[in-house]
Amino acid sequence: MISIKQIILGFFSLIGIAILTLFLVTGWYTVDESEQAALITFGRVDETITEPGLKFKLPWPIQTAEVLPVSTNSLRVGYETTEDGEVTEYNDEAKMITGDENILFVDLVVQWRITNPEQYLFNADDPENILYQASSASLRGVIGNSEVDDVLTDQRAEIEGTVLETLTALLEQYEIGVTVLDVKLQNVELPTEEVRQAFTAVTDAREERLTKINEAQKYRNQQMNEAEGEKDAVISRAEGQRAERVETARGEASRFTALYDEYVNEPEVTRERLVLETLQDVLPDTELYIIDSQQDTVNYLPIRPLDRQRGEAAIEDSTENSNSDNGEGGEGGETDGR
Repeated sequence: MISIKQIILGFFSLIGIAILTLFLVTGWYTVDESEQAALITFGRVDETITEPGLKFKLPWPIQTAEVLPVSTNSLRVGYETTEDGEVTEYNDEAKMITGDENILFVDLVVQWRITNPEQYLFNADDPENILYQASSASLRGVIGNSEVDDVLTDQRAEIEGTVLETLTALLEQYEIGVTVLDVKLQNVELPTEEVRQAFTAVTDAREERLTKINEAQKYRNQQMNEAEGEKDAVISRAEGQRAERVETARGEASRFTALYDEYVNEPEVTRERLVLETLQDVLPDTELYIIDSQQDTVNYLPIRPLDRQRGEAAIEDSTENSNSDNGEGGEGGETDGR
């Protein structure tokens, strides 16, 4: 017959076996390198585990571990894709109205990551749905304040930056433990083919306009550089002429000062010398004669260049030599004849 003591021992044995079983089943968990774990004690997050490996905890229902990814996740807004990544169809979220009342199909990719496991687990029922709605609202708000030309052409980077700022501010208010890393506009298309062709023509015209502006700027810079070079050359030549004229003027001034000093010492001689030099400069190939006041006896002083005087002296010497040779020959002939 079973005693009360045996019943109590059996009861506690069953409890111990149950606790051991719970510990063996729920007392451990693993964390990969691309995961993080939130350790929950009686419904409250006590610790966030980020180091990979085998981890131990108290058995359920005392402690539980929620393993969450730490990798970057992608959220598509406005379109559906196949397994190959091709766009299959646009949904209603992609249809938007711009600030100038045009319709566009706009799709967006949001790169996000879980950064606060406690908020992600307990502050919202479906954090990803909240993220989706917030992304769609942010995109619609920015597109609604933009013009269709800006969205289709060269303002996409600014639109992406504005959407990121707006979405980040919304998530900070919602506190769902998610951080948005980046947003990218994928496709921005017009609803009909005719409108697409018209905007393509506008885009081509705008690109051609930018090309012409760049060419004009290049030509302007080239002309400016050439003008600057020519200006520098003219300034250099002018500086050289200025220096030359200054030096010439200084030389003339020094010469005039020297003449003035000579004139102070010998005024008459200096005056006659200046007159003769001036006449020689004015009439370089003319023989000058100085005649006295009575004009009876012509005493002349030829003023010739030195080389002409030497040339005339050489001619006179050659004439005298020839005359002397002729005289000696004649005497010799007469002697022989005799």
